[in-house]
Amino acid sequence: MCRLLSALLAAVGITGAAHAADRTLNYYPVGPIYEYRWKVLELALDHVRQAEGATFDLQPFSQDVSQNRAVSLLQAGSIDIIALGTNAEREARMLPIRFDISRGVVGYRVFLISASDQERIARMDDEAFRTDLTFGLNAQWADVSIMRANGYTVLTSSDYESLFGMLAAHRFDALPRGIGEATVELNARQDTYPQLTIEKTRALFFPYPIYFWVNHKDAQLAAQIERGLNAALADDSLRKLFETYYASMIKDLRRSQRRVIRLDNPLLSPEAAAIDTKWWWR
Repeated sequence: MCRLLSALLAAVGITGAAHAADRTLNYYPVGPIYEYRWKVLELALDHVRQAEGATFDLQPFSQDVSQNRAVSLLQAGSIDIIALGTNAEREARMLPIRFDISRGVVGYRVFLISASDQERIARMDDEAFRTDLTFGLNAQWADVSIMRANGYTVLTSSDYESLFGMLAAHRFDALPRGIGEATVELNARQDTYPQLTIEKTRALFFPYPIYFWVNHKDAQLAAQIERGLNAALADDSLRKLFETYYASMIKDLRRSQRRVIRLDNPLLSPEAAAIDTKWWWR
């Protein structure tokens, strides 16, 4: 897998520095569902290297911490860069690079459910889907407030992994996940929770940009990353990387007959990055 990714990244122009880096950046969060975010950062920083000569090494933050704890660690200097969605608290505590690295994908949510509920949920109209189901989310995920503001009942857990067991035990009815996350998560747990599947008839969509975030004192790094992102957008290497990761998702989406329910996002600031979904949707 690593060799394949290296070849793909080389095809879009990402190469390793030949000498010691000027700076090592500790990043968060870490895991398979976040891999694309850090390949975007690698791509952006490679453009910075080519244009400005500055070089960076990326190091995953080794501790398993919550999102709120990670924000505190960034403020303290133990973490250098975070890639998460936006809300007012994060914008007050960290410096955002207002460039939606996900191209809107994370705001398109499908649902993990128990397979035994597939037909029951499919028969619901949109009002029943909103009022008769309970949705499970991590207590620190920003979409808790979004879904509640739009009239959905949400049960939270402080532990990400426990959500899958709670769903399998019917503690709640559906676990909303980004379309690029759901299959990865399901495949990783198919032996433990074979009764779980992806719901076939609906999706939610709300504007939810994913930013890179740095310490407020790190404005120079933020400016460098923003320049690198814009350069990768301009030369189409960002799109090529996006399609490397999401080609299968895009193909499945175009075949999909899902009814998409659009939600408002009250968390967005007036300065929020525009959501552009044309690479994968409409």
